[in-house]
Amino acid sequence: MSISLKRIQAIFVKDYKEFSRNYAISISLTVPIILALLFRSTGPAFNGAFAFSLVLNPSFVLLTSLVQACLIAEEKERNTLRSLMMTPATTMDVLIGKSTLVFVMSAVVFAIATFIYGYEPASIWAFVVTIIFSIILYIAAGTICGLFSKTLLDASLSILPVAFIFAGAPWGAFLEDDYPIFKVLDFIPSSQLVHLLSITNTGYTTGDLLKPLLIILSWTVVLTIVSVVLYQRRLKDE
Repeated sequence: MSISLKRIQAIFVKDYKEFSRNYAISISLTVPIILALLFRSTGPAFNGAFAFSLVLNPSFVLLTSLVQACLIAEEKERNTLRSLMMTPATTMDVLIGKSTLVFVMSAVVFAIATFIYGYEPASIWAFVVTIIFSIILYIAAGTICGLFSKTLLDASLSILPVAFIFAGAPWGAFLEDDYPIFKVLDFIPSSQLVHLLSITNTGYTTGDLLKPLLIILSWTVVLTIVSVVLYQRRLKDE
């Protein structure tokens, strides 16, 4: 399947103009920064890896997934998604083009939030790769939500399951001793992110880094494939 950089750039510019005019969605950019400032000010009593995960995990939902879902849903609300599908742009042109803006915004804002919070990862490369995988994962989740939404309001509500399952999964660790069934939540990407953030600068092995990375990568690949398949089905159904 061919990929055209010009078509991707055209979709990126189009989405940027629409995003910059939608102040209700643009406010999502402030979520990671506000959370970073909030948890940084709590002091050492409530600080560290888990607290930083409370900055990242909700932000992946409220920024990355929400904005992506809204961009897709907005196309459907204006009846322009069908037109976009019928252009010479391929499936990958459209999906990459509509994901690039969200990816760039998320990466920049998360970098700022990490700096504000003052988090220092045990392995910078593992942390960066994990954030990249997670952004792609939540973009795919947002795309799926957007494809099942008809309006911006629907898109805003459709990410609630993503927020409940992904952002809420790490809290299941507090219930594992009493309810062993909650151990399954340990395999959710957000829980694996907590594990990776908890790795200290001393005494860790490559295996400690690879396990959460591979689990998050697996989720990323699966959700990306699902989003592509659903988009192609929408192309046939519309």
